[in-house]
Amino acid sequence: MHVRARISLAMKAATACALLALTFGAAPASAVEQCRFIQAKAEREACYQRQEAELAAKRKPEPRRDTTMEAVQQMKHEDEALDRQIHGICRGC
Repeated sequence: MHVRARISLAMKAATACALLALTFGAAPASAVEQCRFIQAKAEREACYQRQEAELAAKRKPEPRRDTTMEAVQQMKHEDEALDRQIHGICRGC
């Protein structure tokens, strides 16, 4: 392969990668922009409200589990197992 053919192939690959990145990166931006072009005010505001609700749902953190009780239960089981082992070793101490 000649040097020019290699450069041309590399440029085509780079262009394809750039187009894919723009396509996937621009999809959320195009969804936000579509409300701007709605002529009817009520429909446009409803579109903005839907988008705001979707963004709020994405930003909402997951509820945290209370792991304290789980840790206490696990420690209790470990203590019981240790007591059984010690009781088996130390007879009549």
